[in-house]
Amino acid sequence: MNKILIVDDEESIREVLSGILEDEGYSVDSAKDGPEGLKKAESGVYDLVILDVWLPGMGGMEVLDKIKKTIVDIEVIVISGHGNIDMAVKAVKIGAFDFLEKPLSLDKVITVVKNALKLESLKKENRALKESLFLEDRITGASAQIEKIRKTIRQVAASDASIMITGENGTGKELVAREIHKESNRNDYPFIEVNCASIPDSLIESELFGHEKGAFTGAVSGRKGKFELADKGTLFLDEIADMSLNAQSKVLRAVQEMRFERVGSEKSVQVDVRIICATNKDVAAEVKAGRFREDLYFRLNVIPINVPPLRDRKKDILLLANYFLKKYNKGKPGESVAEKAISDEGYNILKQYPWPGNIRELKNVLQRISVMSDETVISPETIRYYLDETQITNVPSAAERGDPGKFPIFFDSALALNDAKDFFEKNFIIRKLEKNSYNIAKTAKDMGVYPGNLHQKIKKLGINVK
Repeated sequence: MNKILIVDDEESIREVLSGILEDEGYSVDSAKDGPEGLKKAESGVYDLVILDVWLPGMGGMEVLDKIKKTIVDIEVIVISGHGNIDMAVKAVKIGAFDFLEKPLSLDKVITVVKNALKLESLKKENRALKESLFLEDRITGASAQIEKIRKTIRQVAASDASIMITGENGTGKELVAREIHKESNRNDYPFIEVNCASIPDSLIESELFGHEKGAFTGAVSGRKGKFELADKGTLFLDEIADMSLNAQSKVLRAVQEMRFERVGSEKSVQVDVRIICATNKDVAAEVKAGRFREDLYFRLNVIPINVPPLRDRKKDILLLANYFLKKYNKGKPGESVAEKAISDEGYNILKQYPWPGNIRELKNVLQRISVMSDETVISPETIRYYLDETQITNVPSAAERGDPGKFPIFFDSALALNDAKDFFEKNFIIRKLEKNSYNIAKTAKDMGVYPGNLHQKIKKLGINVK
């Protein structure tokens, strides 16, 4: 339910507009002067403000100016009984969505309100997409597994059924969720993502359902939660299996009833949200172990989609690799850049590699190659070099690497012996420093060397100690 604030010093106007808008299904609040209106608007819980120009305490234009400078995601409709062209132009320049003259046409008010709220919703969605959209903005692949996922997306997108996406880290579960949203009837409304694993249990209720001002220490203003922000759109609950049992019970109620209360409020908020969730865990096993609620599992797992690991879809590796090369192979503005391609032998190496980090790891490797390599046709030596650099922490010991083929970065690359030694030492020391929180004494002890010797190595190799 969208929440609208009416700021007008005439009680009759506030009552008439409130009645009409509430009949249209909106939640309405009001303020009788500029200071009160500005204070309420700045709480961040409103989607739209209807603002009179002539107000006591602070003029409507001043209120409008302050709102547009401090609140990015709210539209303002300006109304006045003494309006003129100059005033309307000034209001629009400051940032008003529209300017309406009194006496108000209620039909026109309803139309303008609907248009303003739709624009506000689209702006929120665009911001959310820009902030978190993967660089790989489309599902890429020609394997049977990917074609099956595409077919499933086409079948389920138009429904409101809850979807649970499973798969290893880095396989593209969020991308599948976004594709479902884009193909759905809700694509004009927000796609809101929540990483359940990153939110402390003490804050999860506020994050999901919002809170009122003063609800807890630090709540200096009211705030909408993710469920409310996703109204009429899609809520993506990533890493859902990492949510505590306490949080799961609250989510279950909200998913069942599409109704909840903000923290610190007894008033229910009704929403219309499509739920998509994702996890890298076996949720059925988590249910058996008592770590995930069975009733929530059945509520969320209406339509299951499994995204296979990259090692099981080798047919897609070349398509993805070329896609990332093209994505990252960019020069300076106005500079023409030669297209890069992967050699046949290089492609075979990519196919043989197990890709424990899946598409995320492949993207990382290809981004490095596109930036660091001058080759037009990417050689197998270059691919070996960057593949092994990503796994430098897993270098085998001297006893383990009797076969040179187990350690290709030093035996099969173009590096000279001294360069290879420096490369290994630098990366080895960096990993040890990171492990010991950059404490030189602890790192030296861990490596079995004197701190003075470690200092010399750090200086020689140009390592930046945080």
